[in-house]
Amino acid sequence: MTKTLLAEFTAREGAEGEVTRLIREYALKVREEEGNLAFDVYVKEAAPRAYWIFEVYRDEDAFQAHLNAPYGAPFNAALIPLIEEDASALTFLEPIDRT
Repeated sequence: MTKTLLAEFTAREGAEGEVTRLIREYALKVREEEGNLAFDVYVKEAAPRAYWIFEVYRDEDAFQAHLNAPYGAPFNAALIPLIEEDASALTFLEPIDRT
């Protein structure tokens, strides 16, 4: 079964450009992962410092491989000082219709 989640964070005021640059670079790497099915980055139209990343992985193993990718820790280390939260808030999703 696929592993689907929504990651959310808010860029600090004035850090939006750097956050966007970092997430774009990171997204290119994640999208190349064998088990990644989607990595779509959004900002809220009414709150452009609020980022939402919709992620889908083939299965739990693919998600674990994503978590252990060598570029993940450096990305998070660079991102944390630029966002208001201590880390991205993750919401795991399940489909209501599995047919």
